[in-house]
Amino acid sequence: MFKAELAEIIQNNENSGVEFKRDDVHSDSLAKEIAALANLEGGRILLGVEDNGTVSGLAKSPAVIEQWVMNLCRENLQPSLIPYWEIIAWEQGRKVGVVTIPTDAPDKPYRAKRGSAWITYVRVGSTSREASREEEIRLFQSSGTLRYDLRPVPGSSSDDLDRDRYQNYFKKVLRQKTPPREDREAWVKILLNVDILVEDKGKHIPTVAGMLLFGVKPNRYLPQAGITATAFKAREKDYDTFDEEVIRGPLLPLVETKKKNLAPGVIDRAVDFINRNMGYVAWLEGARRIRQKAFPITAVREALVNAVAHRDYAIAVTDIEVSLYSDRLEVISPGRLPNTVTVEKMKQGYRAARNELIKEILRDYGYVESRGMGVRNKIIAGMLAHNGAEPDLIEEETRFIVRLWKKKS
Repeated sequence: MFKAELAEIIQNNENSGVEFKRDDVHSDSLAKEIAALANLEGGRILLGVEDNGTVSGLAKSPAVIEQWVMNLCRENLQPSLIPYWEIIAWEQGRKVGVVTIPTDAPDKPYRAKRGSAWITYVRVGSTSREASREEEIRLFQSSGTLRYDLRPVPGSSSDDLDRDRYQNYFKKVLRQKTPPREDREAWVKILLNVDILVEDKGKHIPTVAGMLLFGVKPNRYLPQAGITATAFKAREKDYDTFDEEVIRGPLLPLVETKKKNLAPGVIDRAVDFINRNMGYVAWLEGARRIRQKAFPITAVREALVNAVAHRDYAIAVTDIEVSLYSDRLEVISPGRLPNTVTVEKMKQGYRAARNELIKEILRDYGYVESRGMGVRNKIIAGMLAHNGAEPDLIEEETRFIVRLWKKKS
């Protein structure tokens, strides 16, 4: 780092990725900031800079400070972390120590020592605080050490799964030889083998994935299950709507064949909502009037499938949101992109699922393609071929947005 870059960072003040500290900061306090930054997207801690941005410089020798920082990252963090350390010369002989925490720290959640306790911290704006239980679960998910979709659903039982739908899955979709409908023990064994059920304290309990895919009333136990769909008349949210639907139930349909449904699931019901409300767009090409649906249904379906397959189900009481406006469609999925996925990687077909079991069973039904090219081929290429409008893929702090634009008349 050059002095000019450091000056610009200081001028921009503390933020989600930058923290100022004196070099006499307590070890617990510094460990807290390092852990919080590592649990977000990395960042820098500037030692020798006051809270107001004044550069007071290092009071101790750089060699002593470096050894202290490295020892702290080994002894006061779980798991240990090796940051990048550098000294930047400032005016009048002052020096600033820069501790850089990598953006892709792999072993989340990181905990910092506080007295005899180990605490998980998260970064929120320019401050660091203790993580909630929900936030800690999401950190485990992001590192791949916890499969939230395989967690048991407390208070539920195998009776909360739709027997018609899960038996239909094995018979009609997988075309497997199955036991008689009433052979409860044999069916429980099958569901345990594929992680739709888990055994917990002698009871057979649906997993989160099992409940979402085949639950009779998933929202009874998982308030975050489902889709809230609204069709607005204008370009922004207001009270002037022409259709609204809170879509609840199992994600998957009851099928006769892969191309014929006897009863729709949440995904197909959401597709139907958009299809009946998206309307048409018309324009002139020479003397000929062209009229077509506002969006290609393949792109709509792909956006919805990605939302239910990859959303963060650890974020409770928050539906997937589908909003139709006069000029666009938005599908908003709670949570950031999973694992190491970025928007640019998505565009190239990069695959990394947050909810692996959900994704695999959706693939069995034909909702997900095996090559992982749905975003590139169905959403981006599909929209460009349909009306020339490239979709927006936007990652925000707590959600991911797919935005499809209508062709201007």
